[in-house]
Amino acid sequence: MPVLPSVLMVFTGGTISMKIVPGRGAVPAQSGREILDQVPQLASLAQITCVDFDRLPGPHWSPERMLELARDLDARLVSETFVGAVVTHGTDTLEETAYLLDLVLRTDRPVVLTGAMRTADDPAWDGPGNLIASVRAVTAWRDRPPGVAVMMAGTLHAARSVVKSHTEALDAFSSGDLGSSARERIATDRIEARVELVEAYAGADAKFVRHAVATGARGIVIAALGRGNVPPAMLLGVREAVAAGVVVVVCSRCGRGHTAPRYGYEGGGVTLHDAGALFAGDLPAPKARIKLMVLLGAGSTAETIRSSFARSGA
Repeated sequence: MPVLPSVLMVFTGGTISMKIVPGRGAVPAQSGREILDQVPQLASLAQITCVDFDRLPGPHWSPERMLELARDLDARLVSETFVGAVVTHGTDTLEETAYLLDLVLRTDRPVVLTGAMRTADDPAWDGPGNLIASVRAVTAWRDRPPGVAVMMAGTLHAARSVVKSHTEALDAFSSGDLGSSARERIATDRIEARVELVEAYAGADAKFVRHAVATGARGIVIAALGRGNVPPAMLLGVREAVAAGVVVVVCSRCGRGHTAPRYGYEGGGVTLHDAGALFAGDLPAPKARIKLMVLLGAGSTAETIRSSFARSGA
């Protein structure tokens, strides 16, 4: 009888671990072992080593905790025993954790994040199917390039490209046309937490950008309009931030497409570029924030940061 591959399975919480408590709603309720006991099919696919790293809802994650998860995975995957790892995670911030792991993990073994859109006491609980598909993906990785992926609803997404695009559908995650899945690695043991995300909107002025600078931001990501444009009054804040030594990165509120300095009117992308702002290409704003936190934490030079975002397809 063939020996089954060994897979590290790290449980961190999320809807996959939750049950409905009357009067409170869905809350984390199950350990990793309790979840595994409900998916006996896994025993025929791999030898599973279960680790309870945490029991967090998605919104309780911080980038600092994501980095701790990365270092924990690196330490465990040093062992030749494991062919790779599956990590359960709350879906609200799953794409951000997946991308941070993709940037900073040292291991070349596959890591697949998954979760659930339904709680464990829901007849339509999708947790078991996602776990089975994730283990299959890890054990069949073979010639795929190293990196982190997300498995949801039977589809494997590259960490860089995946986004949660629906609030509750079972197939809530998509990759769309969000550019290359090529992995970029950034060597660091710390991140810069002082990176803010500010959204542009009709009539927006500079107050939130100025507040970010005044409260010590090292970086600011702008979720801009269209291809990367802001109202004229907001441009003033960007100019002031760059002059103060704060890195400003421009993304788009749109779900698809690239940012680029195309429009030359006041507040248009050309004027943002001339002010010293960088463009994130096709990276969504939350992921651009993660990337900037990692780059700043690594002590990257201004030119390194500029080059890194230029590779995002701006």
